[in-house]
Amino acid sequence: MVPGVGAYAACMAGIGAVGAAPVVHERVTQGRPVLGICVGMQVLYTLGDEHGVRTSGLGVLAGRVRRLAAPVLPHMGWNTVTPPVGTVLFDGLPADTRFYFVHSYAAEAEPESGDTVAEHGEPFAAAVERGPVCATQFHPEKSGDAGAHLLANWLRTLR
Repeated sequence: MVPGVGAYAACMAGIGAVGAAPVVHERVTQGRPVLGICVGMQVLYTLGDEHGVRTSGLGVLAGRVRRLAAPVLPHMGWNTVTPPVGTVLFDGLPADTRFYFVHSYAAEAEPESGDTVAEHGEPFAAAVERGPVCATQFHPEKSGDAGAHLLANWLRTLR
């Protein structure tokens, strides 16, 4: 798991300090599950541009993280998401399910990527599922029963 709270650069510094980057890359290469949450999702991308600082990420996911173009930041509170057909993480959850977000930066939503999308000022990647890599911009651990259901879905991938 790649959890995270705080700024992209600080999270990457922490990952570097404990030597976690090779562990994440090895897990992905071996097809072993990795779950990123919040800034833990963001650092899976190639680049983060936060507070005017460009920081290289883990590069497990192609793309960049940048400040949301929204009238109110941070995006804090409950929001719905639009998952793709065939999703593992959101299996069994109703379409109007809400999850708890707290962030000002996010990965750009790629129109044909199959990412789960949410909107706050603009569309952004709310969750990704790419082989062994799953990640959420929102906090499932703060999202009540819906978050517990999503985490249970992810845990089933470990079997």
